[in-house]
Amino acid sequence: MRDVSARFDPVQVEIWRHLLASIADEMGAALERTAYSPNIKERLDHSCALFDRRGRMLAQAAHIPVHLGAMPLMIRALRRLIAWKPGDVWLSNDPRAGGTHLPDLTLTSPVFARERGGALLGFVASRAHHADVGGLSPGSLPLSTELFHEGLILPPVRLVERGTVRGDLLDLVCANSRTPAERRGDLAAQIAANQIGAQRLRALVERRGLAEVAHRAGENIAYAEMAVRRAIAALPPGRYAATDYLDDDGAGATAIPIAVTATVRRSGRIRFDFTGTAGQVRGSLNATEAITRSACYYVARCLVEDEIPTNEGCFRPVEVIAPEDSLVNARFPAAVSAGNVETSQRIVDVLLKALWPALPDRIPAASQGTMNNVTIGGWDPVRARPFAYYETIAGGAGASRRRDGANAIHCHMTNTRNTPVEALEAHYPLRVLEYAVAAGTGGRGARPGGDGVVRRIELLADCQVSLQTERRVFPPYGQDGGEPGSPGLNTLERPDSPPEALPGKWSGPCPAGSILTIRTPGGGGMGRQAT
Repeated sequence: MRDVSARFDPVQVEIWRHLLASIADEMGAALERTAYSPNIKERLDHSCALFDRRGRMLAQAAHIPVHLGAMPLMIRALRRLIAWKPGDVWLSNDPRAGGTHLPDLTLTSPVFARERGGALLGFVASRAHHADVGGLSPGSLPLSTELFHEGLILPPVRLVERGTVRGDLLDLVCANSRTPAERRGDLAAQIAANQIGAQRLRALVERRGLAEVAHRAGENIAYAEMAVRRAIAALPPGRYAATDYLDDDGAGATAIPIAVTATVRRSGRIRFDFTGTAGQVRGSLNATEAITRSACYYVARCLVEDEIPTNEGCFRPVEVIAPEDSLVNARFPAAVSAGNVETSQRIVDVLLKALWPALPDRIPAASQGTMNNVTIGGWDPVRARPFAYYETIAGGAGASRRRDGANAIHCHMTNTRNTPVEALEAHYPLRVLEYAVAAGTGGRGARPGGDGVVRRIELLADCQVSLQTERRVFPPYGQDGGEPGSPGLNTLERPDSPPEALPGKWSGPCPAGSILTIRTPGGGGMGRQAT
């Protein structure tokens, strides 16, 4: 591969990396401060990014990988569909337009120069997971078998027109949620975040000039591409294949294979071919192409050890072949709610498993491989309002040859916090009885895998509970003689009844006084443990 590093002034690359990323970071800070729901305000289940006028991603905040790698596909789709005008903000969650799953509502704002008839400078976008957008069960992650079960589908629609919120459209979105006040507050926070991003991008262009901003942004993209190419070119060229399995789809399919062949080229390009993966399933584990690409981009970006800009350039060396009508590129109206949260994690697991022989000193064993999605909803008799609680729960990270796996951490495609116990109990009719590291759940090895967690929640009102969890059957794999992590376990204790083990995908009514326990998987171990 040609060494093109001499083209770049590393000082300018670093300065502009932070200049551009600071816009997305400030958007995220504004969204966090002004959001209404605990899911966005406390768990930080949101992402922000900045794009140029050609739709290339210039920068992202350090938010949710599964959001950010998928967002460029939505921007490309919107650019084909929309005549952009100043002061407009467009809303969408449609998987056919680069969406991931329906609770992820994305707001995209064009940014124009300040003068009348000013040029289009670029775009800012925020994506946030809204805790309820309708559907079969509270929390909008039901055991669905088609997209229509999962909530309100929003093709690209104009939520803000010439600076004024369209009240009729906002009312429509809120009317389709069990918690309309949260939707209204969280969407207002996203609009505010986009306004901050637009102001900062406009100010940067006014201060430095459009020509310099475009040049430096292009330089950052080229630099990131070069860095990823170098990391790939350092791998032994060849073909690396692996298969891993999802437990079940909650609708009858079990042991669902995800197969990949990774082809590493000397030129610094890599191709991920998912031929051999299962066809799309009846349940909601189907992933959109945007989700599959996001997981592939994440893994490629992880190959780079240095601090580099995370932008469009990171994606260019990556080719993705995702057969249509398959689990990793499902056809509308396939159910996709768990594809975003669970299948994305397994795609990462299988990609790392395939690439481990090429980079055994750095690639870890499998981490917990699930987001352990819990949704609980119903009527809160104390606050006299409906509620919908959503949580993803941490688990164990896989060990590598360099270090033990971390305990009780969100891994790979999720990067959220937990909901603090104080915030959870203040907002919902729920009580946390236990929240602790699940000692001994990490896989044994020369480097042990990280331990998962135990979270026990008492329901203080009659509720509908839904679980979308994985790694309850197929445990997180170890590597190089290391043992697998312990699989997760879901348990329900109804009043005056013995504990009942629940399947990984489950939904049902639970009376007040029930106790739900989620023990999350541990990470896989690395290397054979000395005897």
